[in-house]
Amino acid sequence: MASIPILEGRQAQIHQKGTQPFEMDCGKHSLAGSVSQRACVFCGSRVVLYPIADALHLIHGPIGCAAYTWDIRGALSSGPELHRMSFSTDLRERDVIFGGEKKLAAALDELIDHYQPKAAFVYSTCIVGIIGDDVAAVCKKLQQQKGIPVLPVHSEGFKGTKKDGYQAACDALFKLVGTGTTADIEPLSINILGEFNIGGEAWLIKQYYEEMGVQVVSIMTGDGRVDQIRRSHGAALNVVQCSGALTFLAEMMKDKYGIPYIRASYFGIDDMAKALYDVAEHFKAHKALMDRTRNLVRREVESIMPELGRIRNDLAGKRAAIYVGGAFKAFSLIKALRYLGMRVVLVGSQTGNASDYATLQTMCADGTVILDDANPLELSKYIVEQQADLFIGGVKERPIAFKMGIGFCDHNHERKIPLAGFAGMLQFAREVHASVTSPVWQFVPAQAALAGRREEAP
Repeated sequence: MASIPILEGRQAQIHQKGTQPFEMDCGKHSLAGSVSQRACVFCGSRVVLYPIADALHLIHGPIGCAAYTWDIRGALSSGPELHRMSFSTDLRERDVIFGGEKKLAAALDELIDHYQPKAAFVYSTCIVGIIGDDVAAVCKKLQQQKGIPVLPVHSEGFKGTKKDGYQAACDALFKLVGTGTTADIEPLSINILGEFNIGGEAWLIKQYYEEMGVQVVSIMTGDGRVDQIRRSHGAALNVVQCSGALTFLAEMMKDKYGIPYIRASYFGIDDMAKALYDVAEHFKAHKALMDRTRNLVRREVESIMPELGRIRNDLAGKRAAIYVGGAFKAFSLIKALRYLGMRVVLVGSQTGNASDYATLQTMCADGTVILDDANPLELSKYIVEQQADLFIGGVKERPIAFKMGIGFCDHNHERKIPLAGFAGMLQFAREVHASVTSPVWQFVPAQAALAGRREEAP
């Protein structure tokens, strides 16, 4: 396994710190034939917009696209759950030949009348871009007839990468922003962007900010509501967590409405505390806000540190591999794993940019493999070569970890367990500990061989 070669054309996207000058080649389309872990433009738009719970989400394309993205996030709702239903126009051969606009109009007419959504998002898939259906015109006509926003999402899968899907989602979202009332919005107010309420995480983050004395106007898009998004232009600050997905929207809101934004991460002790302190600092004219924030952080950290200390004793010296969608998430994971005494030996992302990889290079120790847009063979190769004990990734990486005979922690959008916030850090530590220290690994031949190599190492 360790002799797996790197595909020609991929060398510039893989670096081992300390062995060569670091200059990551990223932001490019996946190499043909590499079976990249990335998703398509359509999938990128779906994962951003999916959690808006009181909107209709209609996929204009073959049924496979709807099946592939059905219930794609572990995004919980405190009320309506229309988002969890997967609607499709189910384009067939006849529709490809003669066009699918009439079918789309009929589907929208029926679905809007039946479900009475607050808005409707219509996603274009690859085949729609090929046959040339005028989705925007159909949406405009139905919007006039039904009296609700009917928003085209120009997410044809072949147009680019998953990150282009984020842009398409933000373009659609921005059409809602500024169309609602800003009454009752307080001076100390924020929008939370890029938080998708995986396992209920948005509720916890919102609770922290409200305890500080900050009003949360909208969350985009976890447990999202159309009316909240429509009035989000009244907030004083945007706090952007998933930088790859929602920075486009933050920039548009800054340009049109003058709303500043800051970047944040809600994962790990350091970054969770910083996310709260940065908001308090932004509103520093209100001195009591910072005092409340300090008290909150102190209380939460003190409540989890005793158990984290016990877990660290078992995990100290273990090696971890990370492969996630956005590189910003990897920053927080590296810090969190250090709290647990673990060393990161492999880190990569699907959508990182040059600045992200430069930051990763400074955070990682010599010998760490850093890669962009990896494929399963590369991930398998470096898990073996770097002697990893744990792989942190998503649903597509889980089989790789188990085939290699190492522990796995799901940190992607399909999971149902909250890992954000201070309480989430403890949950993360428990999950890592349970996976890495499981007695099952002693029966895996690959782990027996790995243990032998470690004993032989000087």
